[in-house]
Amino acid sequence: MTKKKILYVAPEVTPYLPESYISNICRYLPQGIQEIENEIRTFMPKYGCINERKNLLHEVIRLSGQNIIIEDHDHPLIIKVASIQSVRMQIYFIDSEDFFKRKQIVCDDEGKFFEDNDSRAIFFAKGVIETVRKLTWNPDIIHCHGWISSLVPMFIKTIYKDNPLFQESRIVTSVYNDHFKDKFSSNFSKKLKLTGIPPNGLKHFKSANYDSIIKTGIDYSDAVIVGHPNMKSAIGTYLKNYDRLVFNHPETEDYIQEYDKFYDELMTKEPLWF
Repeated sequence: MTKKKILYVAPEVTPYLPESYISNICRYLPQGIQEIENEIRTFMPKYGCINERKNLLHEVIRLSGQNIIIEDHDHPLIIKVASIQSVRMQIYFIDSEDFFKRKQIVCDDEGKFFEDNDSRAIFFAKGVIETVRKLTWNPDIIHCHGWISSLVPMFIKTIYKDNPLFQESRIVTSVYNDHFKDKFSSNFSKKLKLTGIPPNGLKHFKSANYDSIIKTGIDYSDAVIVGHPNMKSAIGTYLKNYDRLVFNHPETEDYIQEYDKFYDELMTKEPLWF
């Protein structure tokens, strides 16, 4: 059993958001992996519904202050941190006055899909990567959960591929049943292109939707985890042609050792580069 440094990129973590299948995994998997003497960092968006006072969030000034450029607009990055005291686990929060102050997660109170969900995904992914750079921390494994984390693999393998912090990182994407029918904005592809993504990274974004962002995350990952058996059938079909490591989330509650073995196996593989 090798000591590893693992970066978890999560859409939600309990207790900061209500308990759900994904928020429980994103809480207890990092906790369990840390408890068997691995080093972890966990990131999630700082949605407006998260009570900062109750959860003792505070801004990390030395990590805040960068600007994330999306479509020629500067968006200040704010980094906050909190601790789950009972298990001594820190959570880093990606915050933005422009993208994450609203109290709703994906849709407004009328159920309308936010028009800027594409920009929110870009901001979150780049915010995580830029913060890890500021921490000068080189993760062995980057484990991405859910659709909002799905751009991280492509950014790491293209824009940041020459950064020494990520040269030996293996990227894992966990795919869940978090799909939606709505489409992203029609200029999602343009926004990605302006960040420096090469043309072959945009092949799924002709009609930008859930499938587009998940398939892109899969393409640029060194391994995929089927996080939920009820994931979208189109994604299951796409995975049939995936020729790298695939792992099914164990159905047992005590799954930490299984994940640790999976991570160890992944570490024996050479990182995929484009």
